[in-house]
Order: sequence, then structure tokens, then C-alpha cells
Amino acid sequence: MAVMDITIHTSFLPHDDPDESLAFYRDVLGFEVRADVGQGRMRWITVGPVGQPSTSILLAPPAVDPGVTEAERRTIAEMMAKGTYGWILLATPDLDATFEKVQAGNAEVVQEPTQQPYGIRDCAFRDPAGNLVRIQELR
Repeated sequence: MAVMDITIHTSFLPHDDPDESLAFYRDVLGFEVRADVGQGRMRWITVGPVGQPSTSILLAPPAVDPGVTEAERRTIAEMMAKGTYGWILLATPDLDATFEKVQAGNAEVVQEPTQQPYGIRDCAFRDPAGNLVRIQELR
């Protein structure tokens, strides 16, 4: 069987305020802006970790696909408001320093650094759109 050469290039997270989301990912997490297109709330912003140009997060307005029904748009809005629609898992070699920096950026803390029973030490925040951002400590 041939092995395919596939990488994760871009992951999607919704935003409901592009300026707040941009400030969180750029100013708090330290990601670089790779693209910023559109205007107002209809902006698609691509960010990613410095030094990792092949890995990005697309911050996008939710439910803009013309195939999404009005009922689905309402459901997405409700899930975003509860923080149950989008999430991402990041990693860092220094979880405590990262936690302090993100907490100082006024992000909503969901979980302080914790040793999980399954062997991972991590913490969790919500971004301005309510997306769950979990950060694991690299070992």
C-alpha cells in the first residue's frame, strides 16, 4: 500500500467579531497574520504560528455558505454563544508561561494548567467567539 503525503494545512474557526478574534490570535497568542480579506463582519483572516508557514487557522464568519439554511444559522449562532461550536488544540513547551500570558490577555479561563489522568498536562480558554482553545504541554 502506498503512503500518501498529506499534511494539515488550514483549520477553520468561526468568529463573530473579526477585530476581537484578530487581537486574540495575533496579540495574545502571538500568531502572525497571513491574510485578511473582506470587510466588516464578513472578513476571512488567516493566522498561524510564527516559523510554521505551512500551518494556519482560518478565522471566518460562520454560516455564510449559501447552502446553510436559516434554521442552521440560528443553531450555529446558539452553539457559538454557548461555546460548543468550534475548538482547537494547540501545544507549547512551557504551559505555565503560556497560560500566564493568555490569562493576562483577558481570555476567559476554562481550565487552569492541569495534569490529566490520561497523561497530558493542559489548560483551556475561550476565544472571543466562544471557541474552546486547549493548550497541551509538549514533552
